Amino acid sequence: MSELGPRWLRQYDRSDARGDLRAGITVGVMLVPQGMAYAVIAGVPPIYGLYAGLIPLLVYPFLATSRHLAAGPVAIDMLIVAAGVGLLAQADPDRYLALILLLTAMVGILQLTMGLARLGFLVSFLARPVIAGFAAAAAIIIAFSQLGNLLGIELERSEYILVVSYQALGAIQELDPVTFAVGLLSIALLVTIRRLPARIPGALVVVILGTVAATTLGLEARGMEVVGEVPSGLPTPVLPAVNLADIRDLIPTALTLALIQFMSVISLSRLYATRHQYAIDPNRELLGVGAANLVGSFFRALPISGSFSRTSVNDEFGARTPLANTVAAGVVGLTLILLTPLFHNLPMAVLAAIIIVAAIGLIDLKELRYFFRTKPRDGRLALFTFTVTLLVGIREGILLGIAASTLAVLYRLSRPHVAELGHLPGTRLFRDLDRTRDAHIMESILLLRVDAALYFFNAEYFKRFILSKSSQADRRIRAVILDGMSINDLDTTAIEALELIVDDLEAQEIELHFTGLVGPVRDVIRYSGLYRRLGRRHFHASPHQAVERILESWDKWDDEDRLDQYLEEVGGGEEGVKPGLKE
Repeated sequence: MSELGPRWLRQYDRSDARGDLRAGITVGVMLVPQGMAYAVIAGVPPIYGLYAGLIPLLVYPFLATSRHLAAGPVAIDMLIVAAGVGLLAQADPDRYLALILLLTAMVGILQLTMGLARLGFLVSFLARPVIAGFAAAAAIIIAFSQLGNLLGIELERSEYILVVSYQALGAIQELDPVTFAVGLLSIALLVTIRRLPARIPGALVVVILGTVAATTLGLEARGMEVVGEVPSGLPTPVLPAVNLADIRDLIPTALTLALIQFMSVISLSRLYATRHQYAIDPNRELLGVGAANLVGSFFRALPISGSFSRTSVNDEFGARTPLANTVAAGVVGLTLILLTPLFHNLPMAVLAAIIIVAAIGLIDLKELRYFFRTKPRDGRLALFTFTVTLLVGIREGILLGIAASTLAVLYRLSRPHVAELGHLPGTRLFRDLDRTRDAHIMESILLLRVDAALYFFNAEYFKRFILSKSSQADRRIRAVILDGMSINDLDTTAIEALELIVDDLEAQEIELHFTGLVGPVRDVIRYSGLYRRLGRRHFHASPHQAVERILESWDKWDDEDRLDQYLEEVGGGEEGVKPGLKE
């Protein structure tokens, strides 16, 4: 057991127990209707959503490090499951369920492997704009997937909203008014309850009211689709059917789901760990959710991760340790043993309403506006992921979003920011000419600041930029100074580019000087022979010193007064330091 596990267990007291009990019961009450609804998204009977809220929630707490995460089935995960398994099952419900259980086991094994290999850093490949765009598109797909249950008509399962919309319009004459009315009333009631100041489990309220109404009014006899018989009792252990061909076909979905689940678990865990001032271990979180999925697959559980809504309630009602999850599992277990017959008359339209309202909550327009306002490039990345997910597919959307974000980073790295600096009169400071109005351009001296490491993928751009800047028609450049304070690394390709720059500049009788190089960069330049080639006088501690030394050398040979003019412009320097030649 982890170091954290024994600590909270050893320190567990009555106040912790009261908080966990209160929060666990509340989350468990929410989990029962939500789990059943999310199972419908995955395309399996509602009972499997309850199975997902039992055994996995007993496993997760004893391996994870988050004290507030509420584990269980999540809507987006179920959408990925349905999209990944649907095409493989070929309309065979038994094979469909077997593939889902195999997928759950594969996801668990992947997450355990990643945790043991300490690959928690992989979550960084899921950029925030990618997740936001994917979540918004997934929310729309989830909502459209429930059109059939909401309207009371038969629609083929599809992850494409255009296909679902076309089918719905073609069958609109078959709409069942009673089913539609129950669905709309349920949506209205859920939205109203959400706006109330008190915390009320809206999903449970509509489940109770919908079931009572269907039973009292005999709505099943009038043609309304209901959940039907829900098996009682706890799930019995089963072995997922293992087939090498199925494993190969499920690998892309398993990888996608493993990363998406880890992203949601880590983001939630970090949020509440920061709020309550304790530490989490990303690799232990991978082990926790991975073990929960693997063990759960042997007990017919759907894949589980962290729920945003239930985690919020878990914290609000006073959860103190991960054991709140076991209390929630106890509520689900009691439901499976005692209450499943009560769900027989639960209208499917009510479950559809729960899913639609939950899906709408995944769309965060404020975050999308924030991206476009703060970093338009991130906004475009979110929009790209949203569009691809909506029109091309679930897996394609998230994978192409990751690819696009990675390419965007590589493109930015291949175009390092290089700023031309000007002198601030009366100081020894040099600032970006494009951003500082008072900075003055220096005659005959080109001072550039490089704000990136120099590697093989940006060395050519860097070389072209410097040579282009140094050969401007409106200036006679005699010296180029590279302020390397922001260069933290460079490779041999960058050294080769620098040597070519030296060759071209020397052919134009232009000197190249360096300032502010950090230790590791100085080492590479020294070992490469570039330092020996240029000589010590081409390396300086600061831009001011470089300018001073260059102007001094020109004064000696050209009999010009530029050094005196510069020293007059810097005045007393910063903090009363007099200009001089000492390093």
